[in-house]
Amino acid sequence: MPAVQIINVPLGDRAYDIHIGSGLLDQVGALVKPRLAGAKVLVVADATVAAAHGTRLLASLTAAGLVPTLFTFPAGEPSKSLATAEAAWAACAGAKIDRTDAVLGFGGGVSGDLAGFVASCWMRGVRFVQVPTSLLAMVDSSVGGKTGVNSAAGKNLVGAFCQPVAVVIDPALISTMDPREYRAGLAEVLKYGVINDPGFLAWQEANAAALDRGEPAAVAHAVAESCRIKAWYVEQDELEQGVRAHLNYGHTFGHALERETKYRQYLHGEAVGLGMRMAVELAARTGLLQTPDLAARQDALLRAYHLPLVHAATDPVATAASLTAACALDKKVAKGATRFILPVRPGTVELVTAPDAGLVQAAFSSALVPAGTGTP
Repeated sequence: MPAVQIINVPLGDRAYDIHIGSGLLDQVGALVKPRLAGAKVLVVADATVAAAHGTRLLASLTAAGLVPTLFTFPAGEPSKSLATAEAAWAACAGAKIDRTDAVLGFGGGVSGDLAGFVASCWMRGVRFVQVPTSLLAMVDSSVGGKTGVNSAAGKNLVGAFCQPVAVVIDPALISTMDPREYRAGLAEVLKYGVINDPGFLAWQEANAAALDRGEPAAVAHAVAESCRIKAWYVEQDELEQGVRAHLNYGHTFGHALERETKYRQYLHGEAVGLGMRMAVELAARTGLLQTPDLAARQDALLRAYHLPLVHAATDPVATAASLTAACALDKKVAKGATRFILPVRPGTVELVTAPDAGLVQAAFSSALVPAGTGTP
């Protein structure tokens, strides 16, 4: 068995472990067997991940006495839909998945979110396992039980909380990732330093080049620290009624941008990175930001991670107005009021409800440029 770090998510009788270690893909069956014991398992994976790694995962599950069935779908955010969920439920029926069985999400955030939603609804809930293969999924979406699909009304508006019974992370799989997908995940790593841990932010500044290159030691540390912080938030506030909302830093802006571009121009992490720039701008404009150099520090890491710093729009003024209006459809709206997570200083953020719409529009405008211009 490879060397393994274990981070516990302490949720009483629904507690589970996050297993982190290079080479763990071949040990998934042995690690989850105690929680599944002979179950039939529907493996939900996009076609790209299934082709690259599916044989190893299925062999591991079979060797542990589990009975896997593979369900695949086209890679990409557009597949995170009710139509794909319906196809997965049909696969559950075909595989005779019952309440003693499980669904396993294998892949990036789309696979994990989709699989968790399918598990939460099938027979009113079956067990769920996360085996993330992308950096973004490893450090964020695989932990905490937030699942869902996109709809015409907006991103992740249809979903459920469904905690996994286990999460197995093999950081070695990152070496096979598309570089753009990998770097998009670094936006979420950056987020943890800004919202919770100034030391982790400083570590990233010192190790940005190593992270950008995907050096194994740097990646393993970033994954473990990110999971540690995420587990703390989940323990404190499982259903996102309070402090867990801090994890949405950059997301209200980013989700609006994803919706504006029909989920086709940006990867989720890229949109979140842009949203984090906009959040710092809004914090400065509202007088909340106490450390003005945070904007420059955050920008420097976004550049080091080769993430976009601006969005090119044919009509930036109209686009800013459209993006501001889109915030009203974000799932974090409460009693009709938009809510934003804004930074005060490294490691400290606040939830701000219904800031002035003009300031929000100005924050959007700060990262919009006319189409055809360069980045700062």
